[in-house]
Amino acid sequence: MTSALVWFRRDLRDFDHAALAAALRDHSRVYCAFVFDTDILDLLLARGLKADRRVDFILRAVRELDVALKARGGGLIVRHGCAAEEIPWLAATLGVAAVYANRDYEPFARERDGRVAARLAADGRGFVDAKDQVIFERDEVLTQAGTPFTVFTPYARAWRAKLTPADLAEHDCVPRSGQLALPDAVPLAPTFTLAQLGFAPTDLKIPCGMSGGAQLFEDFLTRIDRYRETRDFPAVKGVSYLSPHLRFGTVSIRRLAAAAFAESLQPSGKGAETWLNELIWREFYQMILWQRPAVVHHAFRRECDALRWDVRPDLLAAWQAGRTGYPLVDAAMRQLSQSGWMHNRLRMVTASFLTKDLGIDWRQGEQHFADGLLDYELASNNGGWQWAASTGCDAQPWFRIFNPVTQSEKFDPQGRFIRRYVPELADVSDKFIHAPWKMPTPPAGYPAPVVDHAAARERTLARFARLRHGA
Repeated sequence: MTSALVWFRRDLRDFDHAALAAALRDHSRVYCAFVFDTDILDLLLARGLKADRRVDFILRAVRELDVALKARGGGLIVRHGCAAEEIPWLAATLGVAAVYANRDYEPFARERDGRVAARLAADGRGFVDAKDQVIFERDEVLTQAGTPFTVFTPYARAWRAKLTPADLAEHDCVPRSGQLALPDAVPLAPTFTLAQLGFAPTDLKIPCGMSGGAQLFEDFLTRIDRYRETRDFPAVKGVSYLSPHLRFGTVSIRRLAAAAFAESLQPSGKGAETWLNELIWREFYQMILWQRPAVVHHAFRRECDALRWDVRPDLLAAWQAGRTGYPLVDAAMRQLSQSGWMHNRLRMVTASFLTKDLGIDWRQGEQHFADGLLDYELASNNGGWQWAASTGCDAQPWFRIFNPVTQSEKFDPQGRFIRRYVPELADVSDKFIHAPWKMPTPPAGYPAPVVDHAAARERTLARFARLRHGA
């Protein structure tokens, strides 16, 4: 009899789980574990993120996963410490032949997994990783020349051409009787609370865990056919709201992609086709991060590292607080602060505003989103910010700059979203809701615009022109 340890990370489910399926296939006894990694948690606390909704989301998902594994005859070992030390210790204590985990593509995770694999090898144990959080990873989708794509549209075309039913097939995670093991040498039950982890209670409201992901997905399938028409309007229930569940793996990417692909073949499938494209965007950015990890700190277009950004802590603070004087920008930033989430259209609007209207380095905005987003994913966050700043791959032309007023008029025409998050404007008429500074008597308590968009646009054009001419 051989045994294995499955290390759960950003894959908090007991179904269609590549690493779990492989361990169940290869070993007669399988243990399951999750580590609240202090290497990560301490960074959050150091940044003052004591009431972090992500830790709350993970804790709830871990509890549900433990219940599900117990129903199958096992359970979840939960530890709190440095994962690079806890996992080799667990492997030795349990006497397993190998540790199984699903691959993570972020630089920190790759370095951590390398350390774990080395520790295990030194002890005569294996480390087996599997593809799980994407359909295609790393260098599976390449150009005809065998090089990585740097532009999304041809990547998406190649991604679709490569797709087969086997790529969407789910992994069998049903254990044989007695195969999931209960450890004797270490405590099993995840008794940790937020306080014991060093964190404070949060106002997290999203449905959590596998059940929450299933609930949101079932709801989205009833309106996926309208996704293309409704996805850009923040006051409308148009998007899936599944991004946190994708981030922490409480849903299966294969199940989501399979459903989207099947729906896209129907006569009313334009919405599903558009949503599938969003899933492909996610994999495009994961591929970019794997191929070019330097994008974490540098522009994808390295010449853009020479851009001369403005240093304006006052304007950065106004943007972070939702006090720029541009209603749609302010409503979006307050949505982020109040909920830990922001509508995708507004992520583009607010990023464009910070970099193109305020002239502030995209890295400062990216960090603010990294601190606040429940669904924060390094690859997508970095890719989105570099796209908005025109420093990234597949970047919008540098001279295309979102106008915050026309974006507001187009995507929140009645100001419903604005009034929800900017109560100072609750009584402003539709005529002035997008530009309240034009009122004869501007509303009390709401700031005037911190910059003039037309003038800011000219400064941005000049900034990029200097870069092009090497000035």
